[in-house]
Amino acid sequence: MSSWAATMVRFCLFTASWSKLITLYQASIVMADADLSLAVHSVFFGAVGTAGQRCTSTRRLYLHRNIASEFLERLQKLYADVKPGDPLVQGTLLGPLHSSAALQTYNNTIKHLRSIDAEILIGGYRYTEAPLDAGNFVQPTIAIPKSVNPEEQIWSTETFAPILNIAIFDDLDEVIGWNNAVPQVKASGVTADSKC
Repeated sequence: MSSWAATMVRFCLFTASWSKLITLYQASIVMADADLSLAVHSVFFGAVGTAGQRCTSTRRLYLHRNIASEFLERLQKLYADVKPGDPLVQGTLLGPLHSSAALQTYNNTIKHLRSIDAEILIGGYRYTEAPLDAGNFVQPTIAIPKSVNPEEQIWSTETFAPILNIAIFDDLDEVIGWNNAVPQVKASGVTADSKC
């Protein structure tokens, strides 16, 4: 780990213990002692808001094994209740993808997830009911790839779509290594009630 990265990790851990929450975009690491109510909603907004089309959208979620089941259960409930619609209408969280090319990227990524036997917990399809079928509306997706190899396409490629990939971890050093190994570590956060 570079000295800059080590400094950032120490800063993030200090900040997490002080404020309990850092910006939760791009990648989120949720520790066993995190406030799950806060963390689940933050991840949901970061991953689903603007249909995942911000460069800071949450794409990778690393969950400590001790809270993973409960966290995913809560997160799936939020995903199941999301109502897609016109992004110009106040209160709409999930609008359409911006182009047919973006739709193709979503479809190709979902196809790839299925080809590597990732577990898709929710989503993975285009909305087919009217009037959503007339636009590039896709279901926000939660997937658990079998491998956490940072060089694997699913971890190292930006999709700019509402696809959230999950990895379960036991050790903080291990997950920081996974997170720092991908090329797009632009903004990451740790949610914890302690210094980790």
